[in-house]
Amino acid sequence: MLFMKYTLDIVIEMPLDECMKTFANSENMKHWQRGLTTIEHISGTPGEFCAKMKMHYTLRKRPISVIETITHKNLPHEWYATYTTDGADNIQENFFKATSENQTQWTSINEFFPLNFRMHLKLWVMPRTFKKQTLRYMKDFKNFVENGISVADA
Repeated sequence: MLFMKYTLDIVIEMPLDECMKTFANSENMKHWQRGLTTIEHISGTPGEFCAKMKMHYTLRKRPISVIETITHKNLPHEWYATYTTDGADNIQENFFKATSENQTQWTSINEFFPLNFRMHLKLWVMPRTFKKQTLRYMKDFKNFVENGISVADA
């Protein structure tokens, strides 16, 4: 397997504009990205095209750092980024659309490219792990937007 690609969808019971206010604000990330501990701005205008930031997570008691680069921004409908770790690159394309006055559909297309043998093996042996992690973030975002429940409080 040279890479893995999957698409996930979720419907959020909130108007598109409200979802985007929450999604676009990096201060909110700690409320829906489990394990996120700190964010460091690296370059560019935060939240804008070509901006880079380093995100630090603790997942399963292990520290992980990820570099996010915004590669396309057309909010409220599109937001793309690449995420680089020492083991893989993840290209993520996010699409948002109002399905009714009070609903937003979020579609996330993800492509993972392993950068070393260990990650290549993980993608081959445990592909569902990556999908589950993405879906968990999407569900946590939905829960935060709809109910104000933060994973930071857990």
